[in-house]
Amino acid sequence: MTVRVVSASQATARDDVAIAAGIPSMQLMRSAGEAAARIILDRYASEGESGVLVFCGPGNNGGDGWIVAAALARAGLAVRVVESAPPRGDDARAAKFAALSEVSLGTGDIPPALVVDALLGTGARGELREPVVEGAREIARRRAAGACVISLDMPTGIDATTGEAAHGSVTSDLTITFGTAKRGLLQARCLVGEILVVDIGLGRHADLDDGAPRLIDAEWVRQHVPAIPGDAHKGVRRKVLLVGGDQGMAGAIILAARAALRSGAGMVRGCLHEASVPPFQVAVPEATALAWPEQQGVATDAESVWPDALLIGPGLGADARRQVTHWLGAWRGPVVLDADALNAFAGDEQSLGDLLDGRPAIVTPHPAEFARLIGVDVDTVLDERFEIGARLARALHAVVLLKGMPTVVTAPDGEALVSASGNASLATAGSGDVLGGIAVTLLAQSGDPLTAAACAAWVHGHAAERAVAGRPVRGVTLPDVLDALGHSWHFPSSSSSSSSSSTGVLAALPALPHA
Repeated sequence: MTVRVVSASQATARDDVAIAAGIPSMQLMRSAGEAAARIILDRYASEGESGVLVFCGPGNNGGDGWIVAAALARAGLAVRVVESAPPRGDDARAAKFAALSEVSLGTGDIPPALVVDALLGTGARGELREPVVEGAREIARRRAAGACVISLDMPTGIDATTGEAAHGSVTSDLTITFGTAKRGLLQARCLVGEILVVDIGLGRHADLDDGAPRLIDAEWVRQHVPAIPGDAHKGVRRKVLLVGGDQGMAGAIILAARAALRSGAGMVRGCLHEASVPPFQVAVPEATALAWPEQQGVATDAESVWPDALLIGPGLGADARRQVTHWLGAWRGPVVLDADALNAFAGDEQSLGDLLDGRPAIVTPHPAEFARLIGVDVDTVLDERFEIGARLARALHAVVLLKGMPTVVTAPDGEALVSASGNASLATAGSGDVLGGIAVTLLAQSGDPLTAAACAAWVHGHAAERAVAGRPVRGVTLPDVLDALGHSWHFPSSSSSSSSSSTGVLAALPALPHA
């Protein structure tokens, strides 16, 4: 089932359409609560033996909480419910009435190991108000004392659309969200813990055609990464040319070359400043190298014949605009542009679009590069992360990979894909060069810039997750990520496991590790 990344209004629209189509609203609430309870029992049975404390708010999120409380009590756990205010809606009132005979009320005397946050859900915005404030404070006190906090749909106080956290918002260890992935969860990863998207029976209505991007996962990537046949030769695995590496910046193109090779490229060639050729060849002996054409004084078939795809940008240097203009004139095939190749066209995306001329192309800006390119401030890019890529994609007639957490990949026709893999080990110089090497390889092998960019973003993040596993982010370097990249072409999917299938998990995103 496709998982869409939605705003609060888009999430509500899916519920409304499903209800209008004949699915009872109480059925959706019951499905949500029972799915969450199954996950809690599956993961936290031993912790639950010391009791569970459920905080219920007045809305439908509180109704979900009452259903969770009753289901956990029926499974034999001691459950207490703290109600911040009486239920407002019919469904929430019915859920409370059904649960009252199963649970106890009030906080009780024994500190539970599990706390369920069902105070506020997807529709909440702005600052917290009483009586929810006191409930959120009590949850925070319990978490500080060692309790595990599980939020239903959204942690209380986190905006489902923007990820903005109200003062006193709840920090969760696990967020179980219903039917769709909310934008705010992907933008507030440090506050929401692990994210599980569970099926609540929306069916085809979860895939409503309103422009919400698809969240890609391991299974999607597995289906779209081109297979390397058992009898492949290096030509079948494709040839990529990397242009960059100005004097003193050989490291950028070295990282890109290593990433291309670990992504399955058959041949890699670097075209770089003549002073950078020796360190490049020492660092990447599998690759060939040549100096920029004007430095070697002769034309080369690398400009028009040799590669299957071209990456321009890693360490390209001060003369970047002339270099990009030259290469995009000489080479008419698929191309990836990054870093200096984009900064050279700050405020002039139209000229860059004219040079690309509709070829298969990927541009990979981080938010500051994106802002410079189209002439806006960085806050605008961050605030409009899910929409703004379409503007640049149309102007360049190219796929735009807007880096960050999450990464949003947008095609010129507006189709968008979201990758939420990765962690802070990628927040270091050279990370984008590694991504460029992955992307140009997949573009050369597939010819499809949208899927190549999305797969590259996800695998890049997955390699970082593998590199960090079991150790602090602070100690992980890009060589560690490159080492992990070689193992990241296996695509384990938590949703395919028996436990995930039994609990209806559609997508699972790990909690972000800290230093």
